[in-house]
Amino acid sequence: MRQPQFLVAATALALAALRTADLTQEDVEFLVRRATAQAPDGYAPSEVTCPGTRPFIRDSSSSVLSPEEKAWLPIRRQETITHIKDFLKRAAIPNFDSAKYLDNVGSNSTALPNIGIAVSGGGYRAMLNGAGAIKAFDSRSTGSTDKGNLGGLLQSATYLSGLSGGGWLVGSIFTNNFTTVQDAVASKDIWQFGESILEGLVKGPENIGIVDYYSTIIDELEKKRDAGFNRSITDIWGRMLSFQLVKAKHGGPRYTFSSIANDTEFAAGRTPLPILVADSRAPGEKNTTIESVLFEFNPWELGSTDPGMTGFAPLKYTGSKFDGGKLSSDAKCINGFDNVGYVMGTSSSLFNQIILRMKSDPAKYQPKNIPKTVVAFITDLLTTLGDRSDDVADWTPNPFKNWNSGKNYVASSDRLTLVDGGEDGQNVPFHPHTVHERKVDVVFAVDSSADTSNWPDGASALATYQRTMSNSSAGTSFPVVPDKNTFINLGLNTRPTFFGCDTSKSSGPVPPLVVYLPNYPYVFHSNLSTFTMSINDTERDAIISNGWAVVTQMNSTRDTNWPTCVSCAMLSRSFDRTKTEVPSACKDCFSSYCWNGTVDSSQPATAYAPKMWSNTTIDVASKKDSAGARTTSGSATLIVLAIASAMLLL
Repeated sequence: MRQPQFLVAATALALAALRTADLTQEDVEFLVRRATAQAPDGYAPSEVTCPGTRPFIRDSSSSVLSPEEKAWLPIRRQETITHIKDFLKRAAIPNFDSAKYLDNVGSNSTALPNIGIAVSGGGYRAMLNGAGAIKAFDSRSTGSTDKGNLGGLLQSATYLSGLSGGGWLVGSIFTNNFTTVQDAVASKDIWQFGESILEGLVKGPENIGIVDYYSTIIDELEKKRDAGFNRSITDIWGRMLSFQLVKAKHGGPRYTFSSIANDTEFAAGRTPLPILVADSRAPGEKNTTIESVLFEFNPWELGSTDPGMTGFAPLKYTGSKFDGGKLSSDAKCINGFDNVGYVMGTSSSLFNQIILRMKSDPAKYQPKNIPKTVVAFITDLLTTLGDRSDDVADWTPNPFKNWNSGKNYVASSDRLTLVDGGEDGQNVPFHPHTVHERKVDVVFAVDSSADTSNWPDGASALATYQRTMSNSSAGTSFPVVPDKNTFINLGLNTRPTFFGCDTSKSSGPVPPLVVYLPNYPYVFHSNLSTFTMSINDTERDAIISNGWAVVTQMNSTRDTNWPTCVSCAMLSRSFDRTKTEVPSACKDCFSSYCWNGTVDSSQPATAYAPKMWSNTTIDVASKKDSAGARTTSGSATLIVLAIASAMLLL
């Protein structure tokens, strides 16, 4: 063991800042001894027999979609027909026969809407607010198909994207056999956030205390290192997430994101296509920008449509040593690199930003309840990680090495390093839905961003619009959206808003209609910090309830016509394609919900502080552990970073 006292000191210092009684010196030494001796199987990538057609890097410059996605799409589109018809029947458009309109879609899909759902990042806040939205959209949820609700929208969707906290939601749902939100909440095996992600699952079904918790994680990381693969801080983060999100022993170290492709329900087209998004950050760089290459993970591939890449690697075989787009005859095929926790962790790997913010504005970002000496020690650890480019998700060996050298930004690099998908400002994962070849008609965008007082202000939509207008994002389009001040001044971040309603002046491919669904306090102030590390059950359920209210407008009590307007949004592009006269009810909806181009860029007179919409609110303020989760979030973040840093620097 190299420098065991270093890990002992780092761990003890970090944990002492929050819970000194929970971990003794003897416990830490036991944890360190276990780290190299008894690593469990499962997490480390391993060699497998290569398929008859050896894996290769696919050039997406001529066709963005993989052969697998192209083969799956007709199956899924056919499967959505019944669900779309049922939804339109419940959320009826007056004086419009939707059943007749869709009668011929089986043979001619022109009229059939192509629907996407995007769930933003923002830690547990985003995961649970998004969970409320997905619960409301899911026809399997109790009450979701009652009058005024939107059940069936999930079953009608072709694509479901998430990043960071939204990626945890999407990843957890699919890893657990496309479970329902209500079943996940009812389970005692997952979604138990009352115990901090840093402290083990001492109240969970596995009854894992803090020592065994970290022992298991360290052992798994050592096994990965011994197998010849780099480790990064995201390995630790991903394993921690898995304990809470994956219903399997020790968070399912054998579970991979690519295995979703073999799931019976998914393969039969009975679920949407899950897509997670991450940003690139080249080795040696400290920041991401709007120009950074965007990567997507789907069950078949990892890659990017951006001009700086235009290539995809087979996700199942990441970890293999591709060179020039192929595996040499003597190169081994590797499986298991795409551990589902690691993929979810990659999409939420924002540790580099934490380091930068702590150093740039310590008064704002460094927790006040941790001694300055401890903060300085942890900051030094984090800086060392950053200098080594270990503050990211490391997908080494770089599958795109020596491939497409004229365009590929990492063609000469041995490493491929990725970070949180929202670091470039695009905190809502619109990008997969904006790809022309996917022909998405409408995106229901659940925005739980923390732009202002942990509420959204439209910054994510604006960032995506600006990017699609640049040279960084070829083959995509997005509707015009206003600046952030306009969002606030016009109240566009307080209620649903449609963007892209008028396509009459579009000169190129028509962008999807965006149904923007910003987080707002209907029944609960759900604006938790992104770095909150524990949430009691009452608060968890309150955020989910508020998310349901956000997308349904409180079961349509805010607007009784809301389900009809959702139906109109679903069919808007279809009406354009089929040259169908827009029903008068839809014209009224578009008049109410479409942004009409008005701009008010003046500085808001006061700081944004939304008022509770409903008189019937959920009060969890008296819950002791809820308050603790809020006040110690910064401390908890430092703790996980300190422990992770110490592990990796050994």
